[in-house]
Amino acid sequence: MYFQKESTAGYIRRSYSNLLQFRYIIYPLFIALMLYKLTLIDNRLHILYVELSFLDYIIAIGSVMLVSFWTFWLPRRGYLVSLVLLNFLLTAIMYSDLVYYRYFEDFITVPVLLQTGQVSSLGESIQSLLHWNDLLFFIDWILFIVYAIIRMTLLHKSKSTFHIHHTPLSPYRSVGVIRRFSTGILIFAIGAVLTFAPIKYYSETWAKGLFDSNWWNMSIYNVTGLIGFHGYDIYRYAQEHLGPEHQLPQDELDSIADLFAQKSAQRTEPNELFGKYKNSNVIVIQVEAFMNFMIGKNINGEEITPNFNKLMKESMYFSNNYHQTGQGRTSDADFSSHSSLHALPTGSAFIRYPDHKYDMLPTILKNHGYSPNVFHAYDSSFWNRTIMYNYMGYDRFFSKKDYTIDEPLGWSLGDKSFLKQSLDEMKSIKQPFYSFLITLTSHHPYTIPKSKQQLDVGEFSGNIFGNYLHAIHYADDALGQLAEQMKAQGLWDNTILVVYGDHDNSIKDKPYYEQFLGKSLNELDMEQIMNQVPLLIHLPDSSQAGEYSEASGQLDMTPSLLHLLGIPTESYHMLGNNLFVDNERFVVLRSGAFTNSNVFYIPSPDGIFENGSCYDLNTRETTEVSGCRVGFDQAKLELNVSDQVIQYDLLSKLNTN
Repeated sequence: MYFQKESTAGYIRRSYSNLLQFRYIIYPLFIALMLYKLTLIDNRLHILYVELSFLDYIIAIGSVMLVSFWTFWLPRRGYLVSLVLLNFLLTAIMYSDLVYYRYFEDFITVPVLLQTGQVSSLGESIQSLLHWNDLLFFIDWILFIVYAIIRMTLLHKSKSTFHIHHTPLSPYRSVGVIRRFSTGILIFAIGAVLTFAPIKYYSETWAKGLFDSNWWNMSIYNVTGLIGFHGYDIYRYAQEHLGPEHQLPQDELDSIADLFAQKSAQRTEPNELFGKYKNSNVIVIQVEAFMNFMIGKNINGEEITPNFNKLMKESMYFSNNYHQTGQGRTSDADFSSHSSLHALPTGSAFIRYPDHKYDMLPTILKNHGYSPNVFHAYDSSFWNRTIMYNYMGYDRFFSKKDYTIDEPLGWSLGDKSFLKQSLDEMKSIKQPFYSFLITLTSHHPYTIPKSKQQLDVGEFSGNIFGNYLHAIHYADDALGQLAEQMKAQGLWDNTILVVYGDHDNSIKDKPYYEQFLGKSLNELDMEQIMNQVPLLIHLPDSSQAGEYSEASGQLDMTPSLLHLLGIPTESYHMLGNNLFVDNERFVVLRSGAFTNSNVFYIPSPDGIFENGSCYDLNTRETTEVSGCRVGFDQAKLELNVSDQVIQYDLLSKLNTN
């Protein structure tokens, strides 16, 4: 084709055509834009010990080349259009990662994408995570749109004088195709060297073993960069799901079985509490975003959790209890509490492996004559609950469709009406029963209407921290009404009541907590604040009441309840502690942090043991990191074993050995 200039507008169009020929100028501009955005997102993440070094920029350049080399194979017009579309796609991925990180402190992975149906349900939560200065990610989009509008206007004006004439194909066209193809291959080769050479160096030096353990996505990001992380995540997912079934050697299966046997021996200790409450009903309430730091605290002369405080006086209150969730958040708390296994490092077991074999509390109780049911006034498909709860052995899942929405609040039904209606349903359930209830009103971003706000939060009025206190005060009021209704229905004296928080509130601004607690906080203080959730166990005769300060976690719930009910756990594969025996407890968080009665270890984001912090719990100051070495190795072992059990469905194999 050739263009015949007949006007100024025609000249502009011909100039634009010439511009397309400068693909070797446009391409460096594209790489520079991507580097700018990768740098911007890295600065916004604020991950300790993780920052872009010279080699990280080399990896970033190589990664951009690897995802874009194919554009050189296209004709000049398609080349420019493809770079624009690739810019849009990569920017969207980067920004989605940033927003997701602000809530979950992790990146989007393939398993998370399988849960995209939940994104629309997050509503206000997502809106509150968007910042006005995020527009810096899209400044090139804005300029491009302005340019496109101007160009289309000029082309419209020149339409009457612009003519296209066809000419035979040039004999040199095939030479151009070969040149484009060769250039694309060269870009790919350079990109591969720039990407994989530094990664290989990292993986053979300070990051040795990282890709074998896969135990934290931030550590992988620190090695591969953001684009490389997503490439590795796709590879990892394909390896898990698309290849042949993974077979562990027998000696590794034996070592996994040995760990479970060791854990079983530690929690098996017959005492006066074993079987004391046999055939009691069990009601477990998982309270949304219920944290430990404000239990027993006042604000402007008012108790934040007066009903929980009252229950504490006649219950067992575990004041050093930790949530052990990962990306799956609420579903992870549910999973770990009922299976006594750790949450996965990425995604949710509810989504990824619902059909695998687990030793689940509802199934165990059902086999011992219980009627297990689960109650949650939300969409039954959220977190894949309908499918997962069927595999967990519940008789029935009471979801949103089973409730009268007479108190619309937050995401769905208010906690007060939810708990009341749930208890009403239990009147017709055969005893002994197991009932698991999941509340929802105190969900991020904690928008409680003023008519429901009963606290004077003072200086926190109007901000998210104050809104959180209002939401928890409301949830506490609902717990008080539940206790009264249990007494009225005759359940109080023959039911074990368990109340625990599922995870933190996603409010990580230290100044809020320092202002609320009236003191400065160190790294250990914040780590405990963000990971400690209340655990309360009320026994039918109100015995054993008091505060228990030994470390505990969500994995401990199932083996502990089975002990009270007189159901032996030797034949089950669980990693949790028994809260009713005197053995020292070891509690591992999904991040690799761990604690016992002496130390608390906080891992470094780069995964290197020596870069972590080992705190002496007596002085609450850092001590020699070597003092946490044994615990660090044990934590990695337990997390790795749990991951293998879940991913490779090992319980179905261990049970046959």
